[in-house]
Amino acid sequence: MADPILIAKDTEEIYLLPKMSNRHGMIAGATGTGKSVTLRVMAEAFSRLGIPVFMADVKGDLAGICRPGGDNPKVAERVQQFGLSDFAYTAYPVMFWDVFGEQGHPLRTTISEMGPLLLARILNLNDTQGGVLSLVFKVADDNGMLLLDLKDLRSMLQFVADNAKSLTTEYGNVSAASVGAIQRRLLELEQQGGDKFFGEPALDLNDLMQTDEKGRGVINILAADRLMQSPKLYATFLLWMLSELFENLPEVGDLEKPKMVFFFDEAHLLFDDAPEALLQKIEQVVRLIRSKAVGVYFVSQNPLDIPDVVLGQLGNRAQHALRAFTPRDQKAVKAAATTFRENPNLNTEEAITELGVGEALVSMLDEKGTPGIVRRALIAPPQSKLGAITPDERRAVIQSSVIAGHYENAVDRESAYEMLKGRREQAEAALQEQTQQTQQPASAPWMDTAGDIIGAMAKSAARSAGTQIGRQILRGVLGSIFGGTGRRR
Repeated sequence: MADPILIAKDTEEIYLLPKMSNRHGMIAGATGTGKSVTLRVMAEAFSRLGIPVFMADVKGDLAGICRPGGDNPKVAERVQQFGLSDFAYTAYPVMFWDVFGEQGHPLRTTISEMGPLLLARILNLNDTQGGVLSLVFKVADDNGMLLLDLKDLRSMLQFVADNAKSLTTEYGNVSAASVGAIQRRLLELEQQGGDKFFGEPALDLNDLMQTDEKGRGVINILAADRLMQSPKLYATFLLWMLSELFENLPEVGDLEKPKMVFFFDEAHLLFDDAPEALLQKIEQVVRLIRSKAVGVYFVSQNPLDIPDVVLGQLGNRAQHALRAFTPRDQKAVKAAATTFRENPNLNTEEAITELGVGEALVSMLDEKGTPGIVRRALIAPPQSKLGAITPDERRAVIQSSVIAGHYENAVDRESAYEMLKGRREQAEAALQEQTQQTQQPASAPWMDTAGDIIGAMAKSAARSAGTQIGRQILRGVLGSIFGGTGRRR
């Protein structure tokens, strides 16, 4: 049985049981109250147990996990308070990732793997525009045409718009205005770095679930300071990663320890302005991914940021201080207090506003899955370096990684753009040959005929593609490719 994880201490030590870690959790509190340290302590502990971790570094202060601590007097003081005689400052195995490829290995996905539902949210499409985007994906999926990067999607949008009339019977109406709006949003996304975000080689989940030579789980850190400039892209990308884990990992039930732990920082961005249909799917993924032995921990400033249907799934909780200056703040304090199992010796609502930095209200699940009573406690000290690292230190970690060089070079294989372009070129070549044979002079009627033939050839391209690939693309609960079909053909 895996050793319990020391999280905090009041008059006695408070532990998180590894076999209950996949019951999910929450770390909440106002800015500057110690959420990042709590996250770090948990990540270190999971790593020691051989459990890989994924988390986003929003403020740039988590990178120090790859270096041993020892330079912070407050940490040394906390070690003394806990009486940890065997405490040792330690560096942990880290793998840095970055969507833009600047502060870590490039982290990509493909348009096909993202799916229409999540992509529509990134693009902030309305219902009509989202329906057209789903139609475009349906046409591509039915015929095995992969949408790997932005130019693939643009080409498919153009194809559907040009052949809207012939596609209406099977797929429904296509609004030219909606296609134009989607194209404009894709241009905006490209200007924000979408050209680097979508493409290949796409992320292989196995690269996130590694251990080092000592058996410690690798802590995957996503550099998110620049990504946070596009908050909806950040939130949707993490949701896609969560859905990929959900779709690809086998069901194993409750194990002695989880296969992976996923920290979702700035969790409110996931739920802000999310349509009801998406919220239902998020709740479904969070509820069911437990059976895949994945623990999900939401990190947020305010527990009200998380819908009740999701909050009810979070069994392990560390609540740092909240401020109560406004009516909404006071409501948040009351809401946070009511989510804990009552402690007759503690005024929970009052304590939330009095907690010091590095102090939290803590409640962990016992071995039967029952929440423990809430306790006011000090968070355990971290073993790694607090704060950022130098660019040279980061570069050394990246270059020494077992996957160094694999994701750095982008690949552009044949997909929808190349298929449609090739078919169009074939059609134009055939028309040119026909013209030379008949010596028919160019005229407006001839051009109409050419357009019809080219359009027919383009329409047949999608149909024949399905025969070439031999199967349709299947999608999971959040619209991403089921089982990573697109990446492993």
